Amino acid sequence: MSNNLHQSGVKLLRLLGRNAELVMDAYLNGSVDEQTLEPATVNKLTENGILWRPEPNEPLRLSRNVRALLEDGLKDERNRQINANVGSALATIKTLAGHYREARGSVDYSAAEAYLADLSEQVFSFTESLRYSVRVLWGRINNEFGYVGSLSAKIRENELAQSQVTELLNGLEMFEFAELSELAGDIRELRRLLVTSLQETLTNCAQELSVVQSRLLELLGRFRQIQGRTRLLKGWLLFTDLHPEYEVADHVAHKQIPTLFNQAEALLAPAAADVHNIHHEADLMQVVASIRTISREQTTTVVAEPTTVELVENEEFDIPDNPLKQAVEQYFCAVIESGQNQSALDYLSAQALPWDRESWLFQVIGGFEGLSDEHKQFFALEPLGISHDVYTGNFIIQDVEIGLR
Repeated sequence: MSNNLHQSGVKLLRLLGRNAELVMDAYLNGSVDEQTLEPATVNKLTENGILWRPEPNEPLRLSRNVRALLEDGLKDERNRQINANVGSALATIKTLAGHYREARGSVDYSAAEAYLADLSEQVFSFTESLRYSVRVLWGRINNEFGYVGSLSAKIRENELAQSQVTELLNGLEMFEFAELSELAGDIRELRRLLVTSLQETLTNCAQELSVVQSRLLELLGRFRQIQGRTRLLKGWLLFTDLHPEYEVADHVAHKQIPTLFNQAEALLAPAAADVHNIHHEADLMQVVASIRTISREQTTTVVAEPTTVELVENEEFDIPDNPLKQAVEQYFCAVIESGQNQSALDYLSAQALPWDRESWLFQVIGGFEGLSDEHKQFFALEPLGISHDVYTGNFIIQDVEIGLR
């Protein structure tokens, strides 16, 4: 595991080293000119997650992780202050949009292009960061926080994830698309960035975050249920350790069974005869009439005269063995004498035995399983057949072969 991880890391770092100029150009310019690159290089960088394409018609850009690595390594404060949180990202987007509108209105096209590039980078970075956060939450949910070592740690991780989801949802509520639409006005580039791209991404992420939140609540309930049962079991073990003389009473014999043991509902509800109910008079008379009379008078017991009993020796009788069973025993003896593996159906055909093939195979298998462990260790049974062509895992036995080990 660690060797494969080491090789993958070395491969990724070598790929970054061979394309260092390309990566730095993408970091400074915000995008990559694909016309100057070889398609194989672009595909390799895209497959390894170094470059990514925000939309089908957009140029390739650096991934968020590589950009963050360069920002930390180069101490680039201008870029490191971007995406601090949702509120900061929204304020930066509005500020850059205002700069772009002002430069466009004053016919300063060079500044307008620079502001539009910064605005595009900010929007795409924010949307990618939001999608990455959702993917991380789904990854933590899918493994049920399996990287922690205790149930209490799972509950704490679940609560932390819930707080993060709540913060993300509260941050998304800060986006007022009516205000952004008014800020974009009739400028096509601003409407594409501030309205179309942002609204689609935020809508999808908000729906996924709602599903994530419900899943987290479900997991938290299950974790707390397991924790409660675990504490109950630990308390019971501690009580038995402190009171070794304690014995569990026969709760079934009690009239009132404790709720802990009375999990099943009663089959019949408690009932009693009401002799004062006139509607039950006929039924009660019928029940009384069916009671048999018990005579308590003393009865004379007639003692029979003693009789003599002669003990004779029991007749000996013998139950003949099943002919099919005897044939199977002869088949095993034939295998021992020949010393070679022999098919059960071939022996059936060679000896012209009168039994059908299925009964013969069942009797052979049963005879092998009925051998004692001492005798079974000298034989080997090999099933012969084919696998089912539709249902995988089903093996159809057509014959068996018996041989000596």
